[in-house]
Amino acid sequence: SWAVADAISRVLKNSEELHSWRRHLLSACMKGLVAMYSSSKGESKQEVETSMLLRLEELLGVVEEVDPDDWCSLVKTGLKHRYTDETFLKVLNIAIQLLYKKESSLSQ
Repeated sequence: SWAVADAISRVLKNSEELHSWRRHLLSACMKGLVAMYSSSKGESKQEVETSMLLRLEELLGVVEEVDPDDWCSLVKTGLKHRYTDETFLKVLNIAIQLLYKKESSLSQ
């Protein structure tokens, strides 16, 4: 559940720390997905993964920058273990479009 993260985001809503908080959430979300993909080897906790993928998509739309190591790890592990998962591929496609547009931090 994202209740705690959402509560913290609401508290930080008009503060300077909100962007930093979202970057940390984004990193944690990617690392969590990598850990799930690496450990499950086929058996998936679909509901949890879908929730994390949708949150990843939401955070990418706001933050628009990622740690290159987190991104590389997510893409590599995700494609290795979830290359047939429609939700993963949809979010990956959206992430690529967001991250590799001209002014993005990864496209430089």
